Amino acid sequence: MKTLYLAAVLAALTASAASAETIGISMQSFDNNFQTLLREGLSARASEVAGVNVQVEDAQTDISKQLNQVNNFIAAGVDAIVMTLTDTSAAPGVSEAAAKAGIPLVYLNLEPENVDKLPEKQAYVGSKETDAGRLAGEAACSLLQEKGKAGAAQVYILMGDLAHQASRDRTSSFKDALAAGDCKGVTIADEQSAAWTRTNAMDMTTNWITAGQPIDVVFANNDEMAIGAIQALKASGLSMDDVIVIGIDATQDGLAAMAAGDLDATVFQNARGQSASAMDAAVALARGEPVEKQVMVPFELVTPKNMADYASKN
Repeated sequence: MKTLYLAAVLAALTASAASAETIGISMQSFDNNFQTLLREGLSARASEVAGVNVQVEDAQTDISKQLNQVNNFIAAGVDAIVMTLTDTSAAPGVSEAAAKAGIPLVYLNLEPENVDKLPEKQAYVGSKETDAGRLAGEAACSLLQEKGKAGAAQVYILMGDLAHQASRDRTSSFKDALAAGDCKGVTIADEQSAAWTRTNAMDMTTNWITAGQPIDVVFANNDEMAIGAIQALKASGLSMDDVIVIGIDATQDGLAAMAAGDLDATVFQNARGQSASAMDAAVALARGEPVEKQVMVPFELVTPKNMADYASKN
């Protein structure tokens, strides 16, 4: 697995443009902040490559709607498809349909179930999700040690959609990181899916608070859910000095929460890097050029100490 050298790839694609290509794009949801960053990144990258047009559709987290979009792209004869999966288990069927039609396919951000068995002219662009959970777990442990709670903390986890490998990998690697170090004595008090959304996370955290058990750490699989947890904690009158909250993505809203002193750490997921690499891969495949089967863009830990470095990256 290699990271594409984006400037070189862009130059090559621009130079080799001979005729217009249409790239069909199906996004998991326009309402999700990080998916919006990816969508904007795809369109921005396409505008930089000569002869490329995009058709962008919103699956609205509905797998049936997304499969219809893919079928419509195939029927229309697009030159390539890029998609962020609503349900990663649907990937084998999508891959088969695209391969049968001879249309290149690039999965973006959410790892397809068949990632190790992708047909020819198909690729996955994302980041290693276990790295995100590990970085978050290590940060949580370090903060617990500073508070003298490394041996007896109560930890709560807000997971994304359980149909997504990212949710499972981020959660399991977070717990593994705690268990592997000085925080192996902490208790995972509960872990529930809030489906990536702020509102669901707020409701779930409110339920935990109402139950009356101590909350030392809330780890959310993305910043949106971390912010929902923060809103619930503050609405209940709890001091943010007493609760460690960690998210993933380093979105602008997440960084704003960090600047306010509410979010203790997040993990930068490079939306621009992922979307640019995905568009480059789709165009290259449409033009008969080889690409890596898996292109991985690194995660990076963000804390109040280095958050200024990430102010304009997502």
